[in-house]
Amino acid sequence: MDLSHYFSTFERRDWQRIEEGRVRLALVGLGGFARERALPAIRRSTFCEATVLVSGSPETADDLAREFDVEHVLGYDEFEDGTASDAYDGVYVATPPNHHEAYACAAADLGKHVLCEKPLAAEPSAAERMVEHCANAGVVLMTAYRLRTEPAIRRTRELIADGVIGKPLQIHGGFSVTLLEDVGPDTWRLDPEVAGGGALIDLGIYPLNTVRFLLDADPITVMAETHTEGPPFDRVDEHVAVQLTFPNGVTASCTASFDAHPDSRLRILGSDGQVLLTEPFGGDVSQRILVEHGNTQTRYTGSPVDEVREEFDYFAHTVLAAVEDGPDGSDGLTDMRTIAAAYESAETGNRIEL
Repeated sequence: MDLSHYFSTFERRDWQRIEEGRVRLALVGLGGFARERALPAIRRSTFCEATVLVSGSPETADDLAREFDVEHVLGYDEFEDGTASDAYDGVYVATPPNHHEAYACAAADLGKHVLCEKPLAAEPSAAERMVEHCANAGVVLMTAYRLRTEPAIRRTRELIADGVIGKPLQIHGGFSVTLLEDVGPDTWRLDPEVAGGGALIDLGIYPLNTVRFLLDADPITVMAETHTEGPPFDRVDEHVAVQLTFPNGVTASCTASFDAHPDSRLRILGSDGQVLLTEPFGGDVSQRILVEHGNTQTRYTGSPVDEVREEFDYFAHTVLAAVEDGPDGSDGLTDMRTIAAAYESAETGNRIEL
């Protein structure tokens, strides 16, 4: 089977419909990801510019404002009060999850579009309120699933939809890290009140959302097991395995760990072939794809792509072109409900219907 047309324009932005325009962004929360990945990505973007920084650490914010030529620096109270609201069109919420609702809704009240980091909130009820609030305000609420813009993921979705591997049957996605090599034991990610959970909501959400995107379907049942070996992971799930069933009998296994050998894999098995992606979830996707169809194999490695830049351009393009094809708030809410059901399953030992 000739698959060259999938890879000849591998990096194409098949979602792009306009060529110009800018969305001015306020960044709310200046943690490591916002500083090291988001701000540089926005500076390199086609449709975005950073005009406001919102932080509880004025010295850090001032330094970043000078480095990235950002005009306005605000505290959180100033942001919620609407200070300098004429200086931005959209808001990127990059605080810990338990603060997402407050800042997303404050932005919506100011008529600003919202790109919110995943998970959408720390609990489904907060996510529900965010979706309703932004809808009532008439603003875009997008969940920051950067893998939705990854060429490797988008080409894999096309391969599946076109029947290259036949009927999808089983999907296996796993994401593991050694969390404490990068952060201390007092990190908010180990506080369930702040994070909403542990490895599942922080890492497992990547394969969960990606599987839903690849199949263009939502799970109908979930069963899960969690395991924690002790401090400092004793308040959250250190390791998790989730089994999902989808309509038409497709199953998916999603695993995640806060304390295991770093790894990231995705395998889609079909009736006539399979697709294998290496390192899809870790933030720097290798763009290596293996496609098997019958007795033939096709290997392809694409050029590196800044997925964070693509995510910001995708959000801004959605606002500018007034299209509704991104991972909106309802998409993030579906993941929150699925994760809540997985935690219920792990606690009760029962399979949960969605």
